[in-house]
Amino acid sequence: MEDSSLVSQRVTGIGKSAIHEMTRLSQEVEDVAFLSWAKPTSDTPEHIKEGAIRAIADGLVGDYSPTSGVPALRRGIADKLKRDNRIDARDSQIIVTVGAIEGLAAAIMAVCDPGDEVILPSPTYSTHIRQVVMASGRPVLVPCIEEEGFSLDVDAMAEAVTPRTKAILYCSPSNPTGTVFGEDQLRRLAAVARDNNLVVITDEAYEYFVFDGNQHFSIASLPGMEERTISCFTFTKTYAMTGWRIGYLHANEEFVEQITKAHIPLAICAPTVSQYAALAALEGPQDCVVEFRDHYLATRNLMCERLDRMPSVFSYQKPGGSYLMFPRILVEEGRDSLSFCKRLLREARVSTTPGVAFGPSGEAHLRMSFCVPEQTINTAFDRLEVNFG
Repeated sequence: MEDSSLVSQRVTGIGKSAIHEMTRLSQEVEDVAFLSWAKPTSDTPEHIKEGAIRAIADGLVGDYSPTSGVPALRRGIADKLKRDNRIDARDSQIIVTVGAIEGLAAAIMAVCDPGDEVILPSPTYSTHIRQVVMASGRPVLVPCIEEEGFSLDVDAMAEAVTPRTKAILYCSPSNPTGTVFGEDQLRRLAAVARDNNLVVITDEAYEYFVFDGNQHFSIASLPGMEERTISCFTFTKTYAMTGWRIGYLHANEEFVEQITKAHIPLAICAPTVSQYAALAALEGPQDCVVEFRDHYLATRNLMCERLDRMPSVFSYQKPGGSYLMFPRILVEEGRDSLSFCKRLLREARVSTTPGVAFGPSGEAHLRMSFCVPEQTINTAFDRLEVNFG
């Protein structure tokens, strides 16, 4: 566009997404081994699809749902939060959203005024950074401790608080590192929030995919945190429902009233058919979640084995959760992760995500996804070994 004045500075100031740029470039290459997409390659389980089909046949999906979501689904979500997250939730505290991402956007819009600061551990999911910018806030990125598995540096996060700080936003298990922030760390982070009167916004999309004895912990379950926590979840990762675009958030009623004001112009309501599919997911057998987790554990271990065969090219921290890996690139050219990923795509036909997409401390890394068949991982690393020895 020749006349940039026709577009808001808020948007023009946002750089092109490295994630979507790699996706675009990958579509120009034949026979690509995809390790870049943070989406399950498994199909949605049959009982979930059947639940949607029943709702269609019963004429339940052709209209808007209530803005906050189908009542039966909100009741089911509240029960799930009590059972699995130790959050004493009520259905009046639930908003069903268009994936976790819309819930996060609505939450940030409801919390941030222009110029407000939001503290995020870095590296962090790139969309979180952009959501803060879109709300005219200022992202404050605090590096994680890489040599400790990308753990939170709670002391540094506390030091980053200023009079303009409004919130802390984090993802656990982490996208892109796969780190599971433990209860002890989150208790300390909760103290920082309470001491400084901050809101905590969480992205808990990968809550069920934890390994090696790690336990997912929801900070909203702590005493005194319900009044200052907005917790965002999704069905899309748990049940391989990325295309259904269905998630939810939990907060106290005062927050929900205000977040709803942002939710309505962003979405009106989540897709009604997807809400009935989500209800079927909650009410149906949970064996599929266990199967997904077992598969991700096996593919994580395989990816670690393959990375171990390339010690001069990559070092890595073994992820304790999610289905994502964030290796450091050891070769000189890896200092520019976008150029390095483009080379991998061009020469080895392997698609990965450049670490710079996840904040400055992500540079010299790349993100690899292991929610893929084992054959995809082996094909990708066979090609990498040919190109890098």
